[in-house]
Amino acid sequence: MTSPEQSSPQQYADRSYRSPAALAGGVLLLALAAWLGGDALVHGAAHTKLLAVAGLLFAVPLVAAFTLRPLVRAGADRLVVRNPFRTVTLPWAAVEDLRASFSSEVFTTDGSKYQLWSIPVSLRQRKKANRQAARAAGRPDHHDPHLGPAPAAPPPRATADRALDELRELRERGAKRESAQGAPVVKWAYEVIAPCAVGAVALAVLIAL
Repeated sequence: MTSPEQSSPQQYADRSYRSPAALAGGVLLLALAAWLGGDALVHGAAHTKLLAVAGLLFAVPLVAAFTLRPLVRAGADRLVVRNPFRTVTLPWAAVEDLRASFSSEVFTTDGSKYQLWSIPVSLRQRKKANRQAARAAGRPDHHDPHLGPAPAAPPPRATADRALDELRELRERGAKRESAQGAPVVKWAYEVIAPCAVGAVALAVLIAL
């Protein structure tokens, strides 16, 4: 039999949440930007080449920030939310609630709110799951009289709702642990902001000229 100490690492293994649709869209947009920008750099005039460089410097970090960068990682002690322009580290004790209405959000004990970009809410998917749950609830149970009633299947849930259910469970497990105490820490993604700002300024200057 496995002891609690031995099973703890598996029980509290980090979980990561990303949007497959955003990742696919980001790769396609970056490929398109590379094709158009590369063509301008190879065949364009001097001014066109400068415009291409400035445009790529502005667009590539921006596209990556909104598609490839967003990530939510949940562990035993904390929740790390990586959004387009900042990363927020939240010890579980600092998390008050997690909700998904039109977007997924985490609320902290100090009243702050942060959106979970990598867990998008699909209202269409939620409505479909609700219809399936309603049909399952109205369907009569069929079971073998010799084996007794079959166990009820869990009601279907939308992807965002399932993800937040898992995060709430991790919060309940870890909020009182000593290693999960502390205040939220916010770090801005200057590696995204700086090239975007430089590219925007360069584009404005080149267009004005």
